[in-house]
Amino acid sequence: MTQRIALRFPAFLLCACLATLCAPSSAGEAAVTPRLLPQPASMVLGKGGFVVDARTRVVASDEAARTAAVQFTGMLAGSGPLRLHVGAGRDAGAIRFSLDPSAAWTSPEAYAIDIGPNGIRVRAPDAKGLYYGAVTLWQLLTSGDPAATRVRLPALRIDDAPRFAWRGLMLDSARHFQSVEEIKRLLDAMAQLKLDTFHWHLTDDQGWRLPVPGWPKLVEVGGCRIPAGDGGLDAATGKPVPYCGYYSEAQIRDVVAHAAALHIEVVPEVDIPGHATAAIAAYPQLGVSGKPVAVSNEWGVNTNLFNADEATMRFLEDVLGQMAKLFPGRYVHVGGDEAVKDQWKASARMQARIRALGAKDEAGLQAWMVARLERYLSAHGKRLLGWDEILEGALPPSATVMSWRGTEGGIDAARKGHDVVMSPSGDLYLDYLQTASPGEPPGRPAMIPLKQVYAFEPVPAALDARQARHILGVQANNWTEHMRSFARVQHAIFPRIAALAETAWSPKAARDYDDFLQRLPAMLPRWQAAGIVPAQTPFQPLFDAVAQADGSARITLAQPLGYPLRYTTDGSAPTASSPLYVAPLDLPLPATLQARAFFGGQALAAPLARTFSASSLRSRSDEELAMCTGQLMLRLEDDGPREGERAIFNVDIFNPCWTWKQAPLAGIEAVEVRAGRIPYFFQLAGDEPHRGFKPAKTPHGELELHAGCDGPLLAALPMPAQPAADGFVTLRAALQSPPPGTDLCVWFTGDTRPAMWVLDRLTLLP
Repeated sequence: MTQRIALRFPAFLLCACLATLCAPSSAGEAAVTPRLLPQPASMVLGKGGFVVDARTRVVASDEAARTAAVQFTGMLAGSGPLRLHVGAGRDAGAIRFSLDPSAAWTSPEAYAIDIGPNGIRVRAPDAKGLYYGAVTLWQLLTSGDPAATRVRLPALRIDDAPRFAWRGLMLDSARHFQSVEEIKRLLDAMAQLKLDTFHWHLTDDQGWRLPVPGWPKLVEVGGCRIPAGDGGLDAATGKPVPYCGYYSEAQIRDVVAHAAALHIEVVPEVDIPGHATAAIAAYPQLGVSGKPVAVSNEWGVNTNLFNADEATMRFLEDVLGQMAKLFPGRYVHVGGDEAVKDQWKASARMQARIRALGAKDEAGLQAWMVARLERYLSAHGKRLLGWDEILEGALPPSATVMSWRGTEGGIDAARKGHDVVMSPSGDLYLDYLQTASPGEPPGRPAMIPLKQVYAFEPVPAALDARQARHILGVQANNWTEHMRSFARVQHAIFPRIAALAETAWSPKAARDYDDFLQRLPAMLPRWQAAGIVPAQTPFQPLFDAVAQADGSARITLAQPLGYPLRYTTDGSAPTASSPLYVAPLDLPLPATLQARAFFGGQALAAPLARTFSASSLRSRSDEELAMCTGQLMLRLEDDGPREGERAIFNVDIFNPCWTWKQAPLAGIEAVEVRAGRIPYFFQLAGDEPHRGFKPAKTPHGELELHAGCDGPLLAALPMPAQPAADGFVTLRAALQSPPPGTDLCVWFTGDTRPAMWVLDRLTLLP
């Protein structure tokens, strides 16, 4: 008799069902419950099981099967002490990999795994599916104790195939540069989640990373920028220090080959006609004015565009020809987003070009460029892909649309018969913050937590069945404006990419967020073994403390993903046997509280400690304050020092005003404000009029404190011309009869360009 394990079957109940079947039969043997990501389409539980240890043979039926078998043993060796070897031998008692084209498979990426008392068989119709079978078997063997050398697997039949063919991740290497080894590490981790598309953003206003024969200045000039502020200056000499990087042809081929071995297609992107400043800096004749420009050191939307002259079109074809040569995949991405047409509108030459081509307007000119480049790519055996702005003009039928401004562009494209990749910024942009923790690194406004990524449905209900077939799949995008290090890249991507992977692979009806959270902890030691450091903040506690009248503090803990928290107050690190947090804690001051999330006995992150005193409860960092309006809140990094750690500031760049909600102002006579100063390094194009600031009354502006963001003035002090040598200034202002329990709002008056004051800490003084 067999028992079918429904995909929505909660993991903790599955553990109970398998407990008797997987009970250890000898010392040192680890029994495992499957904790797989993404969840397979079907698992059927049988009787008995099979033990895998160092004596277990791995055999392959042919060369393709041997490749998958070797990859399987390599993954296993890289994640724990269990070592298996590929060799010859009988099937009985072995793990056998084989291609099986005769079966009625639903997809070339499908695979099947049979685990029984006599061995394990992994089958697939294609090498790609066989690799995914290897990944699943590796995950099965690492679902329990990662230190085990003998693993008892339950008898299982797994039949699996992906929901979508496009399961992607985009990495921006133009804003900040990653090494080849770092990209390979990312590709390895993608493959272990069955992702199969690596979208590589190689050019933008801030950098050009792709070498093109005949155009050497693209990387020599366009590959370097001088970062804004102190970040672009040598601390000793004060001289500019460029930030440079590009990939050689050999390095690109190396990345492509590494990805191909993992069955990942690399989709390169060059942005056209906007986001072109780096190329125009290298060759000014490519721009509209023909005048020299610098590679941009500002973020946002730059107004520089490629012109549409014949010479520039031949340049763009040279670029696409190089991409066609270096990247053997089916797609080339030509951007098309955020191309502000102001320069074309103001250029008599571009207006004449529009008339000569018979285009209707500037959008028609961009559409003409896209159509011409599509013909060029088609002649080279490639398909054109672009952001959803390419829909604003006539689009060739074969063009594929990547919908980033919500799902509306994807719906429109699918209705018009275009293939679509869903990648909406509001759900799948990984440079957005992922928790409310003050420990989050710099990032974009708002928050996209793990649950929101998991909940995204790629096929809109507005599409009928025929139109829905145009949804190729789904992709998460990681823009790196705020990611100076690969550690920040990893923080942004992991663990949220695991949620994206399950959305892309598993059947819609099978997705269950609570069950996903039961399986996610198994990925943590796998990532650790692969050299991946996921974000700690989703697994760490959040603290909220409020002073009590009796001199104690009421401390409330929260865990962003809902995992149980255990805590200590004696200075020791919490363990799996420490008290379980169930309700707010009333602690006499001063107090030190440590907390840590656990799943079963597995610690999910390092413990987090906070020390509370009467004075600390009267002080908050900018990360712990709210924005007065939150029009465009960013978590920004200071511009210096050039190397090493930098301060981080929450700031609304459209309305720089911070608020302490219901501040405990009773008995408070003064406020101490620590402020930093950073360059205003943003190009906002059409959004520039939304930038606001309070007019200054003194030469360098003022610090103002108000009772409520529109309330009466409580204090005002003039700001200095510059901060101190450490980049900060500390000001103390006496308050004029502050009302208790009101919102305390902090402004810095004066124009935010070219530099702006930002709040670092606000302290109430009795």
